[in-house]
Amino acid sequence: MALTRRNFLEASAVTALGPLWLPTDRSAPPDFPSGIEVYREAYRNWAGEIQASSMWTCVPRTAADVVTVTNWAYAQGYCVRARGYRHTWAPLTVPAGASGADRVILMDTTRHLTSMTVVSTAPAAVRVQTGASMESLLTFLEEHELGVTNTPAPGELSVGGVLAINGHGTSVPADGETRTPGHTYGSLSNLILSLTAVVWDPAAGGYVLRIFDRADPACTALLTHVGRAFVTEVTLRVGANQNLRCVSTVDIPATELFAPPGSGARRTLASFVAAAGRVEAIWFAFTSHPWLKVWSVSPQRPLTSRPVVTPYNYVFSDNVPRPVAELAEQLLNGAWELAPTFGRVQYTTAVTGLTATLATDLWGPSKNLLLYVKPTTLREHANGYAVHTSRGSIQRVVSEFASFYQRQLAAYQARGEFPVTGQVEIRVAGLDRAADVGVPGARPPALSAARPRADHPDWDVVVWFDVLTFPTAPRAHEFYREMEHFFFANYTGSYAGCRAEWSKGWGYSGTAAWVDPSMLTRIVPDSYRQGPDPTWDQAVADLNAYDPHRVFSNPFLDLLLPSPA
Repeated sequence: MALTRRNFLEASAVTALGPLWLPTDRSAPPDFPSGIEVYREAYRNWAGEIQASSMWTCVPRTAADVVTVTNWAYAQGYCVRARGYRHTWAPLTVPAGASGADRVILMDTTRHLTSMTVVSTAPAAVRVQTGASMESLLTFLEEHELGVTNTPAPGELSVGGVLAINGHGTSVPADGETRTPGHTYGSLSNLILSLTAVVWDPAAGGYVLRIFDRADPACTALLTHVGRAFVTEVTLRVGANQNLRCVSTVDIPATELFAPPGSGARRTLASFVAAAGRVEAIWFAFTSHPWLKVWSVSPQRPLTSRPVVTPYNYVFSDNVPRPVAELAEQLLNGAWELAPTFGRVQYTTAVTGLTATLATDLWGPSKNLLLYVKPTTLREHANGYAVHTSRGSIQRVVSEFASFYQRQLAAYQARGEFPVTGQVEIRVAGLDRAADVGVPGARPPALSAARPRADHPDWDVVVWFDVLTFPTAPRAHEFYREMEHFFFANYTGSYAGCRAEWSKGWGYSGTAAWVDPSMLTRIVPDSYRQGPDPTWDQAVADLNAYDPHRVFSNPFLDLLLPSPA
């Protein structure tokens, strides 16, 4: 489906208008279990690249309902896909080309599988069902004076969806900072103490609920299962809530922020990481100055900071301003040569918006600073890569990327081509160190992009990269393919290593994402086979054992995480 101004603005207004994906049919598939709501609905992912009409969708009220539907699906030859808030790019839920004719049923976990309970306070832990939203979870934790260090910026994500793809934020310890008990600088998957999953039981001849403890080696594949399993509930380690300060800066040239090591530049990205540990750089295409956010732990409010009591404090970013919407319309109607103007307008909007809304210096409980992306924001395609390296090499990593990106963008522009309309996003986070959860015998998530490499103990950070554009921008996939080759060719050896970010774009051909055979069957799997602690093949085998009939799969996952030959 072509991306037009109308459906672009409709998607961006989803929260104001109510649910966009309304039920289209109240009938039921053959012999569907009675008492469980089921209907047909249209499915659309975040950027609208994957759309399917009339997909069967059911609404379980309990974990037992999930088991009932799973066993029905097994008997009827259906696949079951957990459906959260659809804030994803990769075809982990529904692949491109899916339709209501497929034997697939979506399971909406967000209506009822949302309970949460604090189960201990010393150390702190919370039990939460996987349909709960991240905003609801963080609000609940805040009410109990608890919180997390790392979380994705959108609040409208399901807990289950975040854990399935090792959702992360941006944080490493600042120089001299000690990790607070109950917190991790790695992904949220690393906080799991135990989980309940639906798995095949040969003795019962069906699917059942089974609890896995973090110390159990059988748990590691489920901590980040990439959609190849169904987890109904998790218990998470959490810690004391923290007050944060977030200062935005828009006057540092990219040539300084991303300067090569040894250049003499003072205000480098690495310098802000050292000082505060928590950074994000937003660099709009064809502009010279990124928008830099720097968070720091701040128990007391600094005199110049504005206190905030709710999240989503960048109104100009969460609601598409008229100048941005008007330019978006022209771009989507084919005036792609306006991409440089579009980038400058987005930068100007950020600069003026930060000042007008008094958002340059904010302070408050962690949730209100860590959640800052709403569904009404601009919806674009995003690629994603995780570069493992040492703290001492952060500046080299971002500098090499910035040089490549600028050369690539300029080369396309010289040919009158504008494949990137959005922005570069750079974050720096820690690794999934199992010791953070305080469980003897715990292991890192086997398929987490933030899983440490035992042969590189010096690699102690992950630099996360995204580049965003409108999905219909001409030559975008070619541009992304060249960039993907750069990531896996440049960040190698003793210096760095690269993995794909599960939920984003990767595996590019010249015309599409998630289709390159070498990426799906060799390069991405091999990024988990390196070192003395390979995890890919064992994790795939474990997931196949838990679901030998591939009820929790789809054609994309059948290729990425195949059954034994």
